[in-house]
Amino acid sequence: MSAKYQEFSGLNLPAIEKEILKEWTKSEAFEKSVSIREGAEPFVFYEGPPSANGMPGIHHVISRTLKDLVCRYKTMQGFQVKRKGGWDTHGLPVELGVEKELGITKEDIGKKITVEEYNQKCREAVLRFKSQWDDLTRKMGYWVDLNDPYITFKNEYIETLWYLLKQLFNKGLLYKSVSIQPYSPAAGTGLSSHELNQPGTYKDVKDTSATVLFKAINEGVLKDTAEEVFLMAWTTTPWTLPSNLGLTVGGNIEYSLVKTFNPYTHEAQNVMIATALLHKYFKEDGRDKDLESYQKEDKIIPWKVLTTYSGKELEGLRYEQLMPFEANSLEAVRAITPDADPFKIVVGDFVTTEDGTGIVHTAPAFGADDYKVGQKNNLGIVTLVDREGKFIDGVGEYSAAL
Repeated sequence: MSAKYQEFSGLNLPAIEKEILKEWTKSEAFEKSVSIREGAEPFVFYEGPPSANGMPGIHHVISRTLKDLVCRYKTMQGFQVKRKGGWDTHGLPVELGVEKELGITKEDIGKKITVEEYNQKCREAVLRFKSQWDDLTRKMGYWVDLNDPYITFKNEYIETLWYLLKQLFNKGLLYKSVSIQPYSPAAGTGLSSHELNQPGTYKDVKDTSATVLFKAINEGVLKDTAEEVFLMAWTTTPWTLPSNLGLTVGGNIEYSLVKTFNPYTHEAQNVMIATALLHKYFKEDGRDKDLESYQKEDKIIPWKVLTTYSGKELEGLRYEQLMPFEANSLEAVRAITPDADPFKIVVGDFVTTEDGTGIVHTAPAFGADDYKVGQKNNLGIVTLVDREGKFIDGVGEYSAAL
C-alpha cells in the first residue's frame, strides 16, 4: 500500500512547522520515544542548563540543535534517552544583573539590603524569562523534559552535589592545589570563560608598562664579566613586580650584551636584551659611537654590542631580587614551597620578540604561562595581594595597612 503524503502548493515553512509541532504534541511523539524503550540501555542526557535571567539568542538555538541531533540519533539506535532539562540559577551574571537593578554593590549586601532579601531578588530574576525559553524550546522542536527540570538553587540539587563531592573525597579523588584564573576584586570571585565573554566585559584602556632592570649575578656565562650586567625585562603589570620569582627567555632567541648609558641617570651600564628588539630601545645613530666622549646633554646615546648569547646559554643565570620585602623573602617563599629555587633565568616557549625586551618578568602567582614555567623550574609561588587587589602586610610602603 502506498503512503499518502500531503501536498503543498507553496513552501510556507512557518505553516509546516506549526503542523508538525501540532502532530508531535497530539501523538506525544517525544514522550513515546522514551516510554516505548523502557528497559533498553539508557543514554543519559542532562542538558547543560541555560540561565533564564536573560532572553535566549540564536547561539542557544544552534547549541540546542546540536544536542537534539545527538539525542535523536541515540534514540534511533535503540537507546532510551530521557533528556532531562535544567536551569542554571547561579553565577555572577545573575548577581550583577540584580545589583544593577537595585543600584547596589557587593559591599551593600547586609547593609542596605539583607542577605535574605538579596537572595530572594536573585531567585525572582533568575527565571524571569522562563516562559520565553519554554516557547522557543517548543517552536524549534527541541525534545527535552522540562516538566521536571533540575534547578540549581533548589536544595535537592545542592545536596546532591555535596553528596557526590563526599563520594569523590572518600575515594581520594579530591586534592588541594593552585590554579591561575581571572579574578574580580569587585565581585570577590574567580571568573569563568563564559563570564569573561559577557557584553561590556572589556574596554580599551591606556595602561602603564615598565622596562625593569634586574641586576645579574656574574656567574656562568658572565663569570668573566668584570662590570655589572642588568637584565632588561618588560611588563604590562608593574604591580606584580614584588611577586617576581623568575625571568623567562626563549631558548632559541639571541640576546645581546650591550654597553651603553642609562637614559635617565646617564650612568654607564651593561644591559641584556633580545637582539631582535635592539631597535626599539637604541637608536641606530648611536651604534658603535665613541662611549668615552658621551655627555648627558647629548641627544644620541652611544651603544655597542659586546657579545651575544642564546637564551639556552642564559638558563640558570641568577639575579638579585628586585624588590625584597618581608612577605616575599626566600624564607616566605619556601614557607609555601619548601624546596623553591627562585630568582633565576628559565626558558619558556611563550617568549617572543614581537614586543618588550625578549626577557619576561615572571610571577607564578599571576599568569597561566608564569605558573606553568614556575612549576617546571621550581620557582615557587607568592601572592602579595589580597582579594580586594590590595597589597598584604609585609610589602613595605605598598602594604594596604599603611
